[in-house]
Amino acid sequence: MKLEKKEVLRALEHITVPGEGQNMVESGAVKNVMIFGDEVEIDITINNPSLQARKKTEVEILKIIHREVYEKAKIKINIKVDAPAKAKVNEIKGKPIPGIQNIIAVASGKGGVGKSTVTANLAVTLAKMGFKVGLLDADIYGPSMPIMFDVANEKPLAVNVNGKSKMKPVESYGVKMLSIGFFTQPNQAVIWRGPMASKALNQMIFDAHWGELDFMLLDLPPGTGDIHLSIMQAMPVTGAVIVSTPQEVALADAKKGVAMFQQESINVPVLGIVENMAYFTPAELPENKYYIFGKEGAKHLAEDLKVPFLGEIPLVQSIREAGDIGRPAAMQTATPVETAFEELTKNVVQEVVRRNKDLPPTEAIKITTMAGCAAVKKK
Repeated sequence: MKLEKKEVLRALEHITVPGEGQNMVESGAVKNVMIFGDEVEIDITINNPSLQARKKTEVEILKIIHREVYEKAKIKINIKVDAPAKAKVNEIKGKPIPGIQNIIAVASGKGGVGKSTVTANLAVTLAKMGFKVGLLDADIYGPSMPIMFDVANEKPLAVNVNGKSKMKPVESYGVKMLSIGFFTQPNQAVIWRGPMASKALNQMIFDAHWGELDFMLLDLPPGTGDIHLSIMQAMPVTGAVIVSTPQEVALADAKKGVAMFQQESINVPVLGIVENMAYFTPAELPENKYYIFGKEGAKHLAEDLKVPFLGEIPLVQSIREAGDIGRPAAMQTATPVETAFEELTKNVVQEVVRRNKDLPPTEAIKITTMAGCAAVKKK
């Protein structure tokens, strides 16, 4: 029997290479097919370096040619592994989320430094500036956003989007939000291993109808662990904001938080450091500043690590009270607290502008700030 190259290629169209969505002919994995009588020599290139992937590809080729072309064909398969190039520094990774322009992770090296409070007030300030804002409460084991936005009793609804059922984020103060707190009882502890927590996060990210957003803020758990890695792998994070207080213990952990994002395997740009509880100002003495936890510790850390210092937030009773009653303090007008969060937010926006200058033209996002109000446009 005389074998023909086109018959072999037609048979190979039935095989999908591991890790590829197309068949091996369409994807370009088949580099060459040579026929010598009843002998077939095939050159294949795949991206998966595992021995299992190579063996599976080889077996499938043998089976399909013997079944579809000639059962007595003598087949030689040359498989070359072409592993993907190493990720570049500051390259955005993860699956893009349609409609979401910038994803900002807010993290802290340790708990208790006010990370969630900063995230909530950053979100409402961005919304006040005219941005479309989303907030994902990724602090699986200690979700606090439902309380801070006064939506603890709300539940996300299901909506039909292009024939698929999606979660509709709860909206408060112009911010779209999802949290594991919407799906658990207030007195229920979330006792999940890493994979379970990561699966829940992925559902809130990809099975939700976020719509068009200029910014999505991620309130990450304190420390460095599974959740952080899962987020970085799943989402194209634009940059990270690190929250710390001025004292040495918090600064030591904040330094670890910066180091995590700067690791070569993660490479998420650090937009800067925020100093929370920077000083105490009593209501009866609004001009006085008492540096209870130390002075400008986070600012000096930012200088040492050569990352931007984004601003300082005072230790004010009204910030705590506002969070407890579900109305972020930045919603208050004409107050020093509002001014502090506005300054922080403007600095974050400016750092995102600087960050996005490094993106390819098709991904670049242009942000302009005019008279305290910002607008986002995609090039």
